[in-house]
Amino acid sequence: MTQPAQRDLNGRTIVMSGGSRGIGLAILLAAARRGANSVILAKTDQPDPRLPGTVHTAVAEIEQAGGKAVAVVGDVRVEQDVDRAVVTAVETFGGVDIVVNNASALNMSGTADVTPKRYDLMQSINSRGTYLLTRAALDHLKASDDAQVLTLSPPINLDPKWLGEFPPYMLSKYGMSLLTLGWAHEFAGDGIRANCLWPRTTIATAAVVNLLGGDDAGRRARTPEIMADAAVAVLTDPSRPTGQTFIDDEVLAAHGVTDLAPYGDSEHNDIDFFIEGTDPADLPKH
Repeated sequence: MTQPAQRDLNGRTIVMSGGSRGIGLAILLAAARRGANSVILAKTDQPDPRLPGTVHTAVAEIEQAGGKAVAVVGDVRVEQDVDRAVVTAVETFGGVDIVVNNASALNMSGTADVTPKRYDLMQSINSRGTYLLTRAALDHLKASDDAQVLTLSPPINLDPKWLGEFPPYMLSKYGMSLLTLGWAHEFAGDGIRANCLWPRTTIATAAVVNLLGGDDAGRRARTPEIMADAAVAVLTDPSRPTGQTFIDDEVLAAHGVTDLAPYGDSEHNDIDFFIEGTDPADLPKH
């Protein structure tokens, strides 16, 4: 696979919500190989039979990859936990350079089937958690010489299909994107760049396997590493983009990565939510 020429992440400190598994962990591992430090705010302190890994095993994997990492056991919905993650980053690594809003709750039910409790859970993790973590890190981002916010959220697609498919989840994810795109303008004068990143296809994570169709859904998905490599490409892009919503394979193509086979690319991949076109035939061919 051709790897793009990029800037380095050596010594940069990332604070991420979630990250004990899946896409978040893959991003932190890829960043660790480029020298980044990580602070992971995640709830999974003890092993869960339904989910792989804990925040502590994630730290061990990052350290094995050559990075430095600290676990903060906490909930992105709780302001004190979020503040504690940022304080930990400052006390351990001297500051915060990058916030990655990764934690997210998925619920594909229609409005009548989403209880108020589940609705509040989705909004509080997705859009509110994105707001809490970014806000908590603002002063330290302003002090960084290359501050970035990267949010794992989709393009704002107003096609009626996506407006009507599952409005409560749609609102929570579009909220993440709108906040991030807003910050790109609100904090441009402070040198803070903000972008969104979303996969073109489903990604083989525990959520996809558990909620979208079991092992068969996992086989029709690309691996988390495609999002990890795309995230690192955005974070190290010498053109310093901001205010953009990126799609993973488009980022890699722009950086010269044309062979997607190592990521499980095939004609059978399922298109992810909020992406134009829902037929696998619409996938770009590399």
